[in-house]
Amino acid sequence: MLRTHTCGELNMNYVGRDVTLSGWLQRSRDMGGLTFIDLRDRYGITQLVFNMEINPVLCEEARKLGREFVLSASGKVTERSNKNPRMTTGDIEIMVDSLTVLNVSKTPPFTIEDNTDGGEELRMKYRYLDLRRKVNKKNLELRHKMAIETRNYLNLQRFLEIETPYLIKSTPEGARDFVVPSRMNAGQFYALPQSPQTFKQLLMVAGFDRYYQIVRCFRDEDLRADRQPEFTQIDCEMAFVTQEDILNTFEGLAKHLFKSILNFDTEVFPRIPYETAIRLYGSDKPDLRFGMEFMELNEVAKGKGFRMFDDAELVAGINTQGCGEYSRKQLDELTDFVKKPQVGASALIYIRVAPDGSLKSSVDKFYSSEDLAVIALKFNAKPGDLILILAGKCNKTRSALSELRLEMGNRLGLRKPGHYKPLWVIDFPLLEWDEETNRYYAKHHPFTAPVPEDIRMIDQYLSHISDNKPVSTSLSEQNSGQIQVPVDLENVHANAYDLVINGVEIGGGSIRIHNKELQKKMLTVLGFSEEDAANQFGFLMNAFEYGAPPHGGIAFGFDRWTAIFAGADSIRDFIAFPKNNSGRDVMIDSPARIKDEQLKELGIKLVS
Repeated sequence: MLRTHTCGELNMNYVGRDVTLSGWLQRSRDMGGLTFIDLRDRYGITQLVFNMEINPVLCEEARKLGREFVLSASGKVTERSNKNPRMTTGDIEIMVDSLTVLNVSKTPPFTIEDNTDGGEELRMKYRYLDLRRKVNKKNLELRHKMAIETRNYLNLQRFLEIETPYLIKSTPEGARDFVVPSRMNAGQFYALPQSPQTFKQLLMVAGFDRYYQIVRCFRDEDLRADRQPEFTQIDCEMAFVTQEDILNTFEGLAKHLFKSILNFDTEVFPRIPYETAIRLYGSDKPDLRFGMEFMELNEVAKGKGFRMFDDAELVAGINTQGCGEYSRKQLDELTDFVKKPQVGASALIYIRVAPDGSLKSSVDKFYSSEDLAVIALKFNAKPGDLILILAGKCNKTRSALSELRLEMGNRLGLRKPGHYKPLWVIDFPLLEWDEETNRYYAKHHPFTAPVPEDIRMIDQYLSHISDNKPVSTSLSEQNSGQIQVPVDLENVHANAYDLVINGVEIGGGSIRIHNKELQKKMLTVLGFSEEDAANQFGFLMNAFEYGAPPHGGIAFGFDRWTAIFAGADSIRDFIAFPKNNSGRDVMIDSPARIKDEQLKELGIKLVS
């Protein structure tokens, strides 16, 4: 070994001992007859001292060294005269009597410090240097600890860790696949898995009743802070269980991680139906660290001659307590915020409750003080409060109001870091209609089971279309009587659930369909022909004919969960070698073209 100790472990107990340390030169300082070098490795920093009077040759050699040179230094541990309480090794230093330069280094393109001067793209290009920074080491150490504790919990719950294939079959549902050409099967392609979904269900059929895997998954989709083209899931499945069993088991996992990683005790996670979450928070991943629940105002706001409200499908608002003294400038800033394209509201209406209880609004022309008092009463508004109201199409208004709620939570300091409010969102819709493609899509995936009492609605729908009767979910067509639809499939509930922490969806899952006939019905609803269903998922439906047990599972975004625990928004800093916003690895310059010989071997011809 080129070291006897690490740069993070020495303290006063080692004073007087001879040691050898190896690492990188973080910084150096010449102080007259002394030269100081901070030597860094993965574990910390230790100060090295070179004395010109004792060993002038060695001291001169030390003064020639540059940042990030790789060194091995031997000497005696001594007590520091000027201790540094910010360093774990700040009570000691090494009086160096032997130094070896293990390797030289070019001057790095940015400083290897917590507060670096390197921009994100530059640091991504030199990611191996960026990872030397303490902050990134801590991020990957946190990820490592979470993986260990996840395995510890699941192993004690009798789960088996089983690997599933990376080269699988492409499926048309969900995000776009990354495809891999097969040389041995010309003209045919594998796909990289978006998740191990069908394989973990097959493991349930095979009798492995508790499976998990910390697994790499791949999705060719547009990127943002919490998405990467390749990411990691904690993927789990259980047989002979109900939804209650799964929620209890994985609430246990979440509590174990909170306690073992953060020493944070959580209460029982609330369970909120999807429809309630949308109605009260405008989101299926609400942040419950603060209130500000929506209040719907159609009954009290319409019919007063104010066209914005009268023409709206929904009028709704939030009460921002203590904001009644907001200035005109602050209200204009909020108006500009809601008008941003990514928020999408057309206007913001406010009602102030003055300290004396009087009411002032931006719509006084249309609403009397008595009208405003009725609205304020709905919010239980107190003197000093500010009511903010949006109106328009239902979904758009709820979405915009959700963004406004989060913005106010940020401005008022209510989204406190280090404070966690996990919850389950349950009772999701099974299906959603897409106007563009004129068909239903699975809200989660095609293998999610409907709640048993709603299966009859699927049967009614399939009976209707089997008679070649027209079907539409257009409200105008239905209301006009042009089209008769026996059931609106958007009212069918899924036996599905999501874990949400602080406004971030950490994971989701469902009880699965384990019956071949029901699976065929689901695929028919989704627009699969019998032939397409057999081609894509015949292997799974055939397996169901051999005694498939009731089963269900869940998958958690491991990168996302780690970022949440660190109080970060982006998952990139918790992945050793991430991609940028364009899906590129700028360090290795990938993706890249391949040689013509390789293309020819694969039977691929590029079209210019």
